[in-house]
Amino acid sequence: MNDVVNEAIARAAPGFRPRVAVILGSGLGGFADEVAQVATFPYADLPGFPPTTVGSHAGCLVLGHVGPTPVAVLQGRAHYYERGRADEMRAAIRAVADLGCETLLQTNAAGSLRLDMPPGSVMAISDHINFAGINPLFGIGPGDSRFVDMVDAYDPALLKKLLAAAREANVTCHEGVYIFFSGPSFETPAEIRAARVLGADAVGMSTAPETILARHAGLKVVAFSLMTNYAAGLVPGALGHEQTLAVAGTASATVRRLLRTFLEQYD
Repeated sequence: MNDVVNEAIARAAPGFRPRVAVILGSGLGGFADEVAQVATFPYADLPGFPPTTVGSHAGCLVLGHVGPTPVAVLQGRAHYYERGRADEMRAAIRAVADLGCETLLQTNAAGSLRLDMPPGSVMAISDHINFAGINPLFGIGPGDSRFVDMVDAYDPALLKKLLAAAREANVTCHEGVYIFFSGPSFETPAEIRAARVLGADAVGMSTAPETILARHAGLKVVAFSLMTNYAAGLVPGALGHEQTLAVAGTASATVRRLLRTFLEQYD
């Protein structure tokens, strides 16, 4: 399938070779407007790319430049909870690796487990905890490539670059551990208490599977979360996806500024 995808992209954007792939999370797809676009492909036109069923995920591959940096922007992701498949993004991540990308930059909307990271805050991900008990490499083989090393899954040098870009962009950027739950239901207060004991700082329903797939494909990974709510039980009140989208919309200028600064200075 990737041969078909590569041929389609080569016809539309001959000679284009991106260096950084970007996954835009819930409510953050508007950053695609910042890209000096060379070509755009709906996922539906690319064999193996997943259907996206969450309204804020457009489901398009956008090729172009942010400053001098050639990028492949994945405008939305498919989540494990949508079809019960942990490897939903496998074909898309393999395709951008085949195109020439060396780095995957991920964004997501997340719940904060820390009172000092209120909604609207940004957190660079230093590591993750896969609490869902699923792995996108199930069934891959034969051979040993499935045994992916996850030490420094989030590249330390790129993490430093991201934090430096945040300072330059005047964006307060925390640093911490992201814990992955399968969703689509939000977590219970008891689960959040357990996550805090385990050392998590933010919680969400994505990112960890894509990081594993990216490392399997030989990509370096850097990622950050936008806090769209306090996690269950930290403060009174119910949780809902509407709040996620509302906060993401309000903070979109901050996220765009950080993404743009990091990508413009990628070298």
